[in-house]
Amino acid sequence: MQLHGFILTPDGFLRGTLHCEGGRIVAIEGCSVPETQARGETMILPGFIDAHVHGGGGADVMDAGEAVLTTARTHARHGTTTLLATTMTAPLEEIEAALMALAPWCNQSVPGAANIAGVHLEGPYINPQRLGAQPDHAWVGTLQQVRSLCRLAPIRLVTLAPEVPGHLALIAALSAEGLRVQIGHSNGRYEDGVAAIEQGASGFTHLFNAMSGLHHRDPGMVGAALAHARHAEIIPDLLHVHPGAIRAALRAIPCLYCVSDSTAGAGMPDGRYRLGRHEVYKCQGGVRLADGTLAGSALTMDQALRNLVKLGLSVQEASMRVSTIAADYLGLSDRGRLVPGARADMVVLDGELSLQGVYVEGVAIDLAT
Repeated sequence: MQLHGFILTPDGFLRGTLHCEGGRIVAIEGCSVPETQARGETMILPGFIDAHVHGGGGADVMDAGEAVLTTARTHARHGTTTLLATTMTAPLEEIEAALMALAPWCNQSVPGAANIAGVHLEGPYINPQRLGAQPDHAWVGTLQQVRSLCRLAPIRLVTLAPEVPGHLALIAALSAEGLRVQIGHSNGRYEDGVAAIEQGASGFTHLFNAMSGLHHRDPGMVGAALAHARHAEIIPDLLHVHPGAIRAALRAIPCLYCVSDSTAGAGMPDGRYRLGRHEVYKCQGGVRLADGTLAGSALTMDQALRNLVKLGLSVQEASMRVSTIAADYLGLSDRGRLVPGARADMVVLDGELSLQGVYVEGVAIDLAT
Protein backbone atom coordinates (compact mmCIF):
# COMPACT_ATOMS: atom_id res chain seq x y z
CA MET A 1 0.00 0.00 0.00
CA GLN A 2 1.11 3.54 -0.73
CA LEU A 3 -0.11 6.91 0.50
CA HIS A 4 0.80 10.16 -1.21
CA GLY A 5 0.78 13.64 0.26
CA PHE A 6 2.46 15.73 2.92
CA ILE A 7 3.80 13.23 5.45
CA LEU A 8 4.53 14.34 9.01
CA THR A 9 7.77 12.69 10.16
CA PRO A 10 9.71 13.39 13.38
CA ASP A 11 11.84 15.80 11.33
CA GLY A 12 8.87 17.67 9.89
CA PHE A 13 6.77 17.42 6.75
CA LEU A 14 7.89 15.62 3.62
CA ARG A 15 6.09 15.85 0.30
CA GLY A 16 6.19 12.33 -1.04
CA THR A 17 5.08 8.74 -0.63
CA LEU A 18 4.69 6.45 2.37
CA HIS A 19 5.03 2.70 1.68
CA CYS A 20 3.40 0.05 3.91
CA GLU A 21 3.64 -3.72 3.93
CA GLY A 22 2.43 -6.29 6.45
CA GLY A 23 0.95 -3.64 8.71
CA ARG A 24 4.24 -1.73 9.00
CA ILE A 25 5.77 1.31 7.38
CA VAL A 26 8.63 0.08 5.21
CA ALA A 27 9.77 3.32 3.57
CA ILE A 28 9.07 7.04 3.30
CA GLU A 29 10.26 8.95 0.25
CA GLY A 30 10.01 12.66 -0.34
CA CYS A 31 11.48 16.11 0.04
CA SER A 32 11.27 18.34 3.08
CA VAL A 33 8.73 21.18 3.03
CA PRO A 34 7.65 23.75 5.62
CA GLU A 35 4.36 23.23 7.43
CA THR A 36 2.96 26.35 5.78
CA GLN A 37 3.19 24.55 2.46
CA ALA A 38 1.64 21.35 3.80
CA ARG A 39 -1.36 23.15 5.28
CA GLY A 40 -4.25 23.28 2.88
CA GLU A 41 -3.23 20.01 1.25
CA THR A 42 -3.54 16.29 2.01
CA MET A 43 -1.59 15.63 5.23
CA ILE A 44 -0.65 12.22 6.63
CA LEU A 45 -0.11 12.13 10.42
CA PRO A 46 0.46 9.39 13.01
CA GLY A 47 -2.76 7.82 14.28
CA PHE A 48 -4.08 9.31 17.49
CA ILE A 49 -3.45 7.62 20.85
CA ASP A 50 -5.99 8.08 23.65
CA ALA A 51 -5.04 6.88 27.14
CA HIS A 52 -8.41 7.66 28.72
CA VAL A 53 -11.54 6.24 27.05
CA HIS A 54 -14.68 5.25 28.94
CA GLY A 55 -16.90 4.62 25.96
CA GLY A 56 -18.25 5.65 22.60
CA GLY A 57 -20.90 4.80 20.06
CA GLY A 58 -23.47 4.34 22.82
CA ALA A 59 -21.33 1.75 24.64
CA ASP A 60 -19.60 1.93 28.03
CA VAL A 61 -16.48 -0.16 28.72
CA MET A 62 -17.86 -1.16 32.12
CA ASP A 63 -20.53 -3.16 30.29
CA ALA A 64 -19.99 -6.78 29.37
CA GLY A 65 -20.14 -8.29 25.89
CA GLU A 66 -18.76 -6.31 22.97
CA ALA A 67 -19.11 -2.84 24.49
CA VAL A 68 -15.36 -2.20 24.30
CA LEU A 69 -15.31 -3.31 20.66
CA THR A 70 -18.09 -0.85 19.83
CA THR A 71 -16.07 1.82 21.64
CA ALA A 72 -12.88 0.95 19.75
CA ARG A 73 -14.65 1.00 16.39
CA THR A 74 -16.31 4.34 17.13
CA HIS A 75 -13.04 6.03 18.05
CA ALA A 76 -11.21 4.51 15.09
CA ARG A 77 -13.64 6.37 12.82
CA HIS A 78 -12.39 9.57 14.46
CA GLY A 79 -8.71 8.79 13.99
CA THR A 80 -7.82 7.01 17.23
CA THR A 81 -5.70 4.00 16.34
CA THR A 82 -4.68 3.01 19.90
CA LEU A 83 -6.58 3.49 23.17
CA LEU A 84 -6.67 2.44 26.79
CA ALA A 85 -10.07 1.18 27.93
CA THR A 86 -10.76 3.09 31.13
CA THR A 87 -12.78 1.72 34.03
CA MET A 88 -14.92 3.57 36.57
CA THR A 89 -14.98 3.46 40.34
CA ALA A 90 -17.42 0.69 41.27
CA PRO A 91 -17.83 -2.25 43.65
CA LEU A 92 -14.96 -4.70 43.27
CA GLU A 93 -17.05 -7.37 41.60
CA GLU A 94 -18.10 -4.93 38.87
CA ILE A 95 -14.51 -3.87 38.21
CA GLU A 96 -13.44 -7.51 38.03
CA ALA A 97 -16.27 -8.32 35.61
CA ALA A 98 -15.34 -5.37 33.41
CA LEU A 99 -11.67 -6.39 33.32
CA MET A 100 -12.53 -9.96 32.41
CA ALA A 101 -14.73 -8.68 29.59
CA LEU A 102 -11.98 -6.35 28.35
CA ALA A 103 -9.13 -8.85 28.46
CA PRO A 104 -9.92 -10.82 25.25
CA TRP A 105 -9.83 -7.63 23.17
CA CYS A 106 -6.58 -6.21 24.50
CA ASN A 107 -3.61 -6.17 22.11
CA GLN A 108 -5.62 -7.91 19.39
CA SER A 109 -5.97 -6.90 15.75
CA VAL A 110 -9.70 -6.45 15.23
CA PRO A 111 -10.93 -5.27 11.81
CA GLY A 112 -12.31 -1.74 11.85
CA ALA A 113 -11.24 -1.02 15.43
CA ALA A 114 -8.57 0.88 17.29
CA ASN A 115 -6.00 -1.28 19.03
CA ILE A 116 -6.82 -1.65 22.73
CA ALA A 117 -3.36 -1.49 24.29
CA GLY A 118 -4.59 -2.22 27.81
CA VAL A 119 -6.55 -0.73 30.67
CA HIS A 120 -6.48 2.56 32.55
CA LEU A 121 -7.78 1.82 36.06
CA GLU A 122 -9.32 5.15 37.07
CA GLY A 123 -10.34 4.49 40.63
CA PRO A 124 -11.47 3.04 42.94
CA TYR A 125 -8.39 4.31 44.80
CA ILE A 126 -9.51 7.93 44.83
CA ASN A 127 -10.58 10.54 47.36
CA PRO A 128 -14.35 10.50 47.96
CA GLN A 129 -14.17 14.30 48.35
CA ARG A 130 -13.07 14.58 44.71
CA LEU A 131 -15.27 12.06 42.95
CA GLY A 132 -16.09 14.31 40.02
CA ALA A 133 -18.46 12.07 38.06
CA GLN A 134 -17.15 8.86 39.62
CA PRO A 135 -19.67 6.78 41.60
CA ASP A 136 -19.22 6.85 45.37
CA HIS A 137 -17.40 3.54 45.77
CA ALA A 138 -13.87 4.70 46.56
CA TRP A 139 -11.62 2.71 48.88
CA VAL A 140 -7.98 2.32 49.89
CA GLY A 141 -5.84 0.33 47.49
CA THR A 142 -3.41 -2.43 48.29
CA LEU A 143 -0.62 -3.96 46.25
CA GLN A 144 -2.18 -7.40 46.58
CA GLN A 145 -5.48 -6.21 45.16
CA VAL A 146 -3.91 -4.38 42.22
CA ARG A 147 -1.83 -7.45 41.42
CA SER A 148 -5.02 -9.50 41.46
CA LEU A 149 -6.71 -7.09 39.05
CA CYS A 150 -3.65 -7.13 36.77
CA ARG A 151 -4.08 -10.89 36.43
CA LEU A 152 -7.51 -10.30 34.90
CA ALA A 153 -6.45 -7.81 32.20
CA PRO A 154 -3.32 -5.88 31.19
CA ILE A 155 -3.47 -2.70 33.27
CA ARG A 156 -1.05 -0.01 32.06
CA LEU A 157 -2.20 3.03 34.04
CA VAL A 158 -3.58 3.44 37.56
CA THR A 159 -5.11 6.70 38.82
CA LEU A 160 -5.13 7.23 42.57
CA ALA A 161 -5.20 9.94 45.23
CA PRO A 162 -1.81 10.05 47.00
CA GLU A 163 -3.11 11.70 50.20
CA VAL A 164 -5.16 8.61 51.10
CA PRO A 165 -3.29 6.79 53.89
CA GLY A 166 -1.18 3.98 52.47
CA HIS A 167 -1.21 5.27 48.90
CA LEU A 168 2.30 6.75 48.87
CA ALA A 169 3.72 3.32 49.58
CA LEU A 170 1.40 1.85 46.96
CA ILE A 171 2.68 4.33 44.37
CA ALA A 172 6.25 3.23 45.03
CA ALA A 173 5.34 -0.47 44.85
CA LEU A 174 3.31 -0.17 41.64
CA SER A 175 5.95 1.95 39.96
CA ALA A 176 8.57 -0.62 40.86
CA GLU A 177 6.45 -3.24 39.09
CA GLY A 178 6.33 -1.21 35.88
CA LEU A 179 2.89 0.36 36.13
CA ARG A 180 2.33 4.00 35.35
CA VAL A 181 0.70 5.70 38.34
CA GLN A 182 -1.13 8.98 37.88
CA ILE A 183 -2.40 11.43 40.48
CA GLY A 184 -6.07 12.18 40.12
CA HIS A 185 -9.41 12.62 41.87
CA SER A 186 -7.34 14.05 44.68
CA ASN A 187 -7.98 16.62 47.39
CA GLY A 188 -4.36 16.53 48.43
CA ARG A 189 -2.04 19.41 49.15
CA TYR A 190 0.85 20.56 47.00
CA GLU A 191 3.16 18.66 49.35
CA ASP A 192 1.20 15.44 48.75
CA GLY A 193 1.69 15.83 45.02
CA VAL A 194 5.42 16.42 45.38
CA ALA A 195 5.73 13.40 47.68
CA ALA A 196 3.82 11.25 45.17
CA ILE A 197 6.17 12.26 42.35
CA GLU A 198 9.14 11.44 44.57
CA GLN A 199 7.65 7.97 45.16
CA GLY A 200 7.32 7.34 41.42
CA ALA A 201 4.01 8.86 40.29
CA SER A 202 4.56 9.68 36.63
CA GLY A 203 1.65 11.93 35.70
CA PHE A 204 -1.64 13.60 36.49
CA THR A 205 -5.09 12.49 35.37
CA HIS A 206 -7.20 15.09 33.50
CA LEU A 207 -5.18 18.02 34.83
CA PHE A 208 -7.22 20.73 36.64
CA ASN A 209 -10.32 18.51 36.87
CA ALA A 210 -11.25 16.64 40.07
CA MET A 211 -8.20 17.84 41.99
CA SER A 212 -7.38 20.61 44.46
CA GLY A 213 -6.81 23.82 42.56
CA LEU A 214 -4.08 26.43 42.44
CA HIS A 215 -4.05 29.33 44.89
CA HIS A 216 -0.97 31.47 45.40
CA ARG A 217 -0.83 30.61 49.12
CA ASP A 218 -2.14 27.07 48.73
CA PRO A 219 -0.90 25.65 45.41
CA GLY A 220 -2.80 22.38 45.70
CA MET A 221 -2.43 19.42 43.37
CA VAL A 222 -2.61 21.66 40.31
CA GLY A 223 0.35 23.63 41.65
CA ALA A 224 2.34 20.44 42.16
CA ALA A 225 1.66 19.44 38.56
CA LEU A 226 2.59 22.82 37.09
CA ALA A 227 5.75 23.05 39.18
CA HIS A 228 7.04 19.49 38.96
CA ALA A 229 5.29 17.25 36.43
CA ARG A 230 6.86 16.07 33.23
CA HIS A 231 3.68 14.32 32.04
CA ALA A 232 -0.01 15.05 32.50
CA GLU A 233 -3.27 14.37 30.69
CA ILE A 234 -5.53 17.22 29.67
CA ILE A 235 -9.01 17.20 28.10
CA PRO A 236 -8.98 19.79 25.29
CA ASP A 237 -12.72 19.92 24.59
CA LEU A 238 -12.66 23.61 25.70
CA LEU A 239 -15.32 22.79 28.31
CA HIS A 240 -13.26 20.99 30.95
CA VAL A 241 -10.39 23.48 30.85
CA HIS A 242 -10.33 27.13 29.79
CA PRO A 243 -8.05 27.83 26.80
CA GLY A 244 -5.90 30.07 29.02
CA ALA A 245 -5.35 27.24 31.48
CA ILE A 246 -4.43 24.90 28.61
CA ARG A 247 -1.85 27.43 27.44
CA ALA A 248 -0.44 27.71 30.97
CA ALA A 249 -0.13 23.92 31.20
CA LEU A 250 1.56 23.76 27.80
CA ARG A 251 4.21 26.20 29.02
CA ALA A 252 4.72 24.44 32.37
CA ILE A 253 4.54 20.71 31.57
CA PRO A 254 6.86 19.59 28.77
CA CYS A 255 5.05 16.35 27.95
CA LEU A 256 1.44 17.42 28.33
CA TYR A 257 -0.69 15.07 26.25
CA CYS A 258 -4.34 15.02 25.30
CA VAL A 259 -7.04 12.53 26.18
CA SER A 260 -10.73 12.46 25.39
CA ASP A 261 -12.10 11.06 28.69
CA SER A 262 -14.90 10.10 26.33
CA THR A 263 -18.16 8.46 27.34
CA ALA A 264 -20.80 6.44 25.53
CA GLY A 265 -22.05 9.72 24.06
CA ALA A 266 -18.96 10.16 21.88
CA GLY A 267 -19.90 9.83 18.23
CA MET A 268 -23.60 9.84 19.12
CA PRO A 269 -26.45 12.39 19.00
CA ASP A 270 -27.59 14.32 22.04
CA GLY A 271 -29.42 12.13 24.51
CA ARG A 272 -29.18 9.99 27.62
CA TYR A 273 -26.33 7.51 28.11
CA ARG A 274 -24.55 5.51 30.81
CA LEU A 275 -21.20 6.18 32.48
CA GLY A 276 -20.54 3.26 34.78
CA ARG A 277 -23.40 3.34 37.29
CA HIS A 278 -24.37 6.91 36.36
CA GLU A 279 -26.96 8.15 33.93
CA VAL A 280 -25.45 11.02 31.93
CA TYR A 281 -26.77 13.47 29.37
CA LYS A 282 -25.06 14.61 26.20
CA CYS A 283 -26.08 18.15 25.23
CA GLN A 284 -24.41 21.18 23.62
CA GLY A 285 -21.15 19.35 23.05
CA GLY A 286 -20.70 18.15 26.65
CA VAL A 287 -21.73 15.25 28.87
CA ARG A 288 -23.12 15.94 32.34
CA LEU A 289 -24.83 14.37 35.32
CA ALA A 290 -28.37 15.48 36.08
CA ASP A 291 -27.01 18.11 38.48
CA GLY A 292 -24.87 19.66 35.75
CA THR A 293 -21.51 18.16 36.78
CA LEU A 294 -19.28 17.42 33.80
CA ALA A 295 -19.17 13.64 33.41
CA GLY A 296 -16.46 12.68 30.97
CA SER A 297 -16.84 14.10 27.51
CA ALA A 298 -18.12 13.62 23.99
CA LEU A 299 -14.71 14.56 22.60
CA THR A 300 -12.99 12.61 19.85
CA MET A 301 -9.30 12.97 19.12
CA ASP A 302 -9.73 14.48 15.66
CA GLN A 303 -11.60 17.36 17.31
CA ALA A 304 -8.89 17.53 19.98
CA LEU A 305 -6.31 18.10 17.24
CA ARG A 306 -8.43 20.83 15.66
CA ASN A 307 -8.93 22.51 19.03
CA LEU A 308 -5.19 22.59 19.69
CA VAL A 309 -4.51 24.16 16.31
CA LYS A 310 -7.29 26.66 17.02
CA LEU A 311 -5.39 27.58 20.21
CA GLY A 312 -2.32 28.39 18.11
CA LEU A 313 -0.30 25.18 18.06
CA SER A 314 1.30 24.05 14.83
CA VAL A 315 -0.03 20.85 13.28
CA GLN A 316 3.28 19.19 14.16
CA GLU A 317 3.07 20.09 17.85
CA ALA A 318 -0.63 19.27 18.03
CA SER A 319 0.14 15.86 16.53
CA MET A 320 2.73 15.25 19.24
CA ARG A 321 0.14 16.08 21.91
CA VAL A 322 -2.46 13.66 20.53
CA SER A 323 -0.12 10.86 19.53
CA THR A 324 3.66 10.81 20.01
CA ILE A 325 3.90 11.85 23.65
CA ALA A 326 1.26 9.35 24.79
CA ALA A 327 2.96 6.56 22.83
CA ASP A 328 6.29 7.26 24.49
CA TYR A 329 4.70 7.62 27.92
CA LEU A 330 2.96 4.26 27.62
CA GLY A 331 6.06 2.54 26.27
CA LEU A 332 4.50 1.92 22.85
CA SER A 333 7.65 2.42 20.84
CA ASP A 334 6.19 1.05 17.60
CA ARG A 335 3.61 3.80 17.12
CA GLY A 336 3.02 7.52 17.51
CA ARG A 337 5.42 8.53 14.73
CA LEU A 338 5.74 7.85 11.02
CA VAL A 339 9.09 6.14 10.52
CA PRO A 340 10.16 2.90 8.82
CA GLY A 341 9.45 -0.06 11.06
CA ALA A 342 6.57 1.57 12.93
CA ARG A 343 3.01 0.30 12.82
CA ALA A 344 1.14 1.65 9.82
CA ASP A 345 -1.29 3.56 12.05
CA MET A 346 -2.09 6.80 10.24
CA VAL A 347 -4.67 9.49 9.67
CA VAL A 348 -5.17 11.45 6.47
CA LEU A 349 -6.43 15.02 6.85
CA ASP A 350 -7.49 17.71 4.43
CA GLY A 351 -6.64 21.40 4.68
CA GLU A 352 -9.42 21.95 7.22
CA LEU A 353 -8.02 19.13 9.40
CA SER A 354 -11.05 16.97 8.67
CA LEU A 355 -10.46 13.23 8.46
CA GLN A 356 -10.25 11.77 4.97
CA GLY A 357 -8.81 8.41 5.96
CA VAL A 358 -7.72 6.29 8.93
CA TYR A 359 -5.46 3.24 8.81
CA VAL A 360 -4.81 0.73 11.58
CA GLU A 361 -1.86 -1.54 10.75
CA GLY A 362 -2.23 -0.45 7.15
CA VAL A 363 -5.91 -1.42 6.90
CA ALA A 364 -8.35 1.35 6.04
CA ILE A 365 -11.17 2.09 8.47
CA ASP A 366 -14.61 2.60 6.96
CA LEU A 367 -15.43 6.13 8.12
CA ALA A 368 -19.06 5.89 7.02
CA THR A 369 -20.26 3.05 9.26
